[in-house]
Amino acid sequence: MASPEIEALTQALARLPGLGPRSARRAVLHLLKRRDSALGPLLEALARVNERLVTCGLCGNVDTANPCAVCSDARRDPRLLCVVEEVADLWALDRSRLFPGRFHVLGGRLSALEGVRPEDLSIDRLLARIGGGGIDEVVLAMNATLEGQTTAHYLAERLETLPVRVTQLAHGLPVGGELDYLDEGTLAQALRARRPVS
Repeated sequence: MASPEIEALTQALARLPGLGPRSARRAVLHLLKRRDSALGPLLEALARVNERLVTCGLCGNVDTANPCAVCSDARRDPRLLCVVEEVADLWALDRSRLFPGRFHVLGGRLSALEGVRPEDLSIDRLLARIGGGGIDEVVLAMNATLEGQTTAHYLAERLETLPVRVTQLAHGLPVGGELDYLDEGTLAQALRARRPVS
């Protein structure tokens, strides 16, 4: 039987995505067995991130710097802006290394069932950012879910009056799929086949 502290650690890990109670128990046993080489560095890394974690004031990414590393990268094309639902989607697209522009994180997607309205997302910040000029194309990279496509349609309507080309990822993405779980090849194809929003 584990102590209350070890049991609390196991329960905390079990709440992480992809880890159930058994996987969490195995992870805790691994960490305890390798205190110096695994547990200590993990605790230090968590403490550093916890102290320095910020949300980027430009795009909504999470990083340890504001503006984030993506927004600060001078090699990125400021005329291209890719709009995503969540930070995980930004990271997934950025891993593909195929999109040369900047990003904007909405912080979710429109959902009548969940009560998520346009004012609950960073849509006003997006419109202000585009309205400030210097952006030629906005890529709507919403997940291929009903809520994601509803959000893309809403954004396309809001962007009609602005002088930007609006495109979205190709529908080669699997229906019901989420960007964070797709491989780089699928993401690459979707980025290459993006098309204007009609």
